[in-house]
Amino acid sequence: MNKTAIRLAAVAAVAGLGIAGCSSSKKTGTGTSTTPASNTSSQPAPSSAGTSTGAAPSASSAASGIVGVILPDTQSSPRWESQDRPNLQQAITSAGLKADIQNAQGDTTKFVQIAQSMIQEGAKVIILAAIDSSSGAQAEQLAAQAGVKTIDYDRLVLGGADNYYVSFDNVEVGKLQGQGLVDCLTAANVAKPWKIIELKGAPTDNNATLFAQGYDGVLDPLYANGTAKKLGEQAVPNWGSKGEAGPIFEQMLTAGGGKVDGVIGANDSMGQQVLTIEQKHGIKAPVTGQDASVQGLQAVLSGAQCGTVFKDTSKEAAGAAELAIDLMTGKDPGSLVNGKVNDGQTKKDVPSVLETPEWVTADKVEDVVKANQQKASDICTGSYAALCTKYGVS
Repeated sequence: MNKTAIRLAAVAAVAGLGIAGCSSSKKTGTGTSTTPASNTSSQPAPSSAGTSTGAAPSASSAASGIVGVILPDTQSSPRWESQDRPNLQQAITSAGLKADIQNAQGDTTKFVQIAQSMIQEGAKVIILAAIDSSSGAQAEQLAAQAGVKTIDYDRLVLGGADNYYVSFDNVEVGKLQGQGLVDCLTAANVAKPWKIIELKGAPTDNNATLFAQGYDGVLDPLYANGTAKKLGEQAVPNWGSKGEAGPIFEQMLTAGGGKVDGVIGANDSMGQQVLTIEQKHGIKAPVTGQDASVQGLQAVLSGAQCGTVFKDTSKEAAGAAELAIDLMTGKDPGSLVNGKVNDGQTKKDVPSVLETPEWVTADKVEDVVKANQQKASDICTGSYAALCTKYGVS
């Protein structure tokens, strides 16, 4: 039995005793990539040994105090409040710790102010899902000066003072999107060369760079051999949280002669905006997504969206909580680490806990429900009820 298995087995024993509770600069870095802990290959390959199962981390009598969590906003993705907040709350409090979870609402000044207040409050560890690397790094420098440990959550802070990083294999996320789009175009027998538009994530988020590494690795060879043609690509500010993706897509669509065969949409919110423009122009080109949102899953069931990348945030939250416990008790978190991500600014390899994403098509929507990350009652409304029955979503 490996160390992680031992740790998780201890959770059940502790719960049985009743000890545990229920439950950047504005420039995106270049050259960042995920790498396995055992070598320096540019290809991400996190092992299962170091990944969390989503179970609550074990409580420790030595682990006590406040864990601060700063979420970025409520607009770039619904996941932050619907998934990450409850998952982090449960993971932290189940370990016998106090969770102080706040949302910066997209305000970088507020993000830093929240960090300052958490430091003054006595937080021993702060978990940050940064809005951008500039404000994230500022918050981490303040924490470091006060002797407070920091964990980058989901998004790597470039140039920061982070101790650890917890996320998904984000290059793999991009690979799933690229290959998913290829599979959809192939299944539909779309004539070649496929005309493709790429809507990239926010330029202030290093994840967008990693996603692009993934789908570029799939699509660039197709552009090179004439199987596909790139009509345009553009980063979308704020992940399209203010509706930016729709106009950007429409402009590239018009420039491409009003025809497109497939679209890389970096997340479900952007994908929904693309689908609105496609409907306006009478186009039915497959579009990718990410985050397995309710609307995204409904679009996948109906066939309007090619697929979505599901990232089980309960595992991500559990991994962050386990790291926080080890940092607060002075224990070496090495047994949790299964990869590293290079900070493109400092060139530092940040020890990381990287979970595995899943590509979800209509026949896999039930996986999200089984993981308790969305409710069938929210997905299977109106006309989607029959589709849920067809694909076994309950």
